[in-house]
Amino acid sequence: MSASIRDRTDPDLSHCVHVLAEVHEHDRYPVNWPAAPDAWLTPPSLLDAWVAELHGRIAGHVVLSRSGAEDAAPGLWSARTGAGQDTTAVISRLFVAPSARGHRIGAALMAHATTQARSRGLHPVLDVLSSDTAAAALYERLGWQLLGTVEQRWSPTRTVTVRCYAAP
Repeated sequence: MSASIRDRTDPDLSHCVHVLAEVHEHDRYPVNWPAAPDAWLTPPSLLDAWVAELHGRIAGHVVLSRSGAEDAAPGLWSARTGAGQDTTAVISRLFVAPSARGHRIGAALMAHATTQARSRGLHPVLDVLSSDTAAAALYERLGWQLLGTVEQRWSPTRTVTVRCYAAP
């Protein structure tokens, strides 16, 4: 059985937070558990959000947003293409429940978000922690192009390395 993808609704948020907690426990994503996970799933620059359902339950999630100051990929895309950062859309908050893996849900959510970005005339990009090798492998398997690797300061005492990708 394949998953179905639909718009995320407000009542879905509590279910999404529950799945995110499972993912965090299993994979340490997100690395820093947010103080308000429902707000984290709804960033201020949000364009749209979708969920994947499998067997009638939320099994995955993805967000499409305008680029923010914390996103490195839009700047790299802009430098490479000469297009403004405002021509990009950032795919983020992608996760799949550990119990639902193996059904190509991550790939389906990526394809849906990519199609939606392009329907808005925007080029999809994303950032991923370099330590998240499973996510990077998914993006590369889907043909996403590595734009570069950059250091980001997450706090006064913490710097992380992120890989920046653009859709093919």
